[in-house]
Amino acid sequence: MESENNNHEEQEHSSTGLSHKKLLMWAFLGSDCMFFAALIATYLVNMGNNPAGTPSPADVFSIPVTSVSTFVLLMSSMSMVLSYAALSQNRIKAFRIWLLSTAIMGATFVGFQIFEFNDFANHKVEVHCSDLVDDSKRERLTDLQIKIGNEKCLNGIEEVSEKVPLTPQVNLFGSTFYTLTGFHGGHVTLGIIWLLSLLLYSFRGRVTPLNLDIAALYWHFVDIVWIVIFTVVYLYGVFPGY
Repeated sequence: MESENNNHEEQEHSSTGLSHKKLLMWAFLGSDCMFFAALIATYLVNMGNNPAGTPSPADVFSIPVTSVSTFVLLMSSMSMVLSYAALSQNRIKAFRIWLLSTAIMGATFVGFQIFEFNDFANHKVEVHCSDLVDDSKRERLTDLQIKIGNEKCLNGIEEVSEKVPLTPQVNLFGSTFYTLTGFHGGHVTLGIIWLLSLLLYSFRGRVTPLNLDIAALYWHFVDIVWIVIFTVVYLYGVFPGY
């Protein structure tokens, strides 16, 4: 049965030399790429258009936390490659282990995103009042910190804290940020479901290298898109001059 499936797949090739399934996936990823590009461009345009008193990227982003989640997602691409190599060599047990590892790392990434979104929704801005009068420290404060400090640092108060959440309704930065990262998170979630489905199908002997190759193509695309998002949205948002 497996050899029949493989022979059937070998016959399903377009004039490009790619299978019809893989060609359709490339077409989907091409259109998806343009959609992500439009979202990123919208984010860049609106990033600085924030009303006074609302959060900016420098106020809410935690680069160390996002760097960890980015590393986890990138490692999932490596485990996907190992999964494909194992299936190609008919090492089914190793294939299942690496495929499950990929899904777990993808789920970990989604968990990081949920944690970040919750943190942004409950974000607090803290200001040491002494930093406002020290020129070297004042330069490191964001516009929002300076604004809150000027309003609250009165009558000898040493430190102030004010809840300033980032939600889609707060400003254009918030709405475009949540749309972009939420759309990407949806893609990762869909990929996890796809990988787990392949894992279940493997117990019925219905997974072929082509099936996994198409899923891997989608997964690598999602990872590459995140590298762009992390660079453009997070790093450029916090370090605009880097």
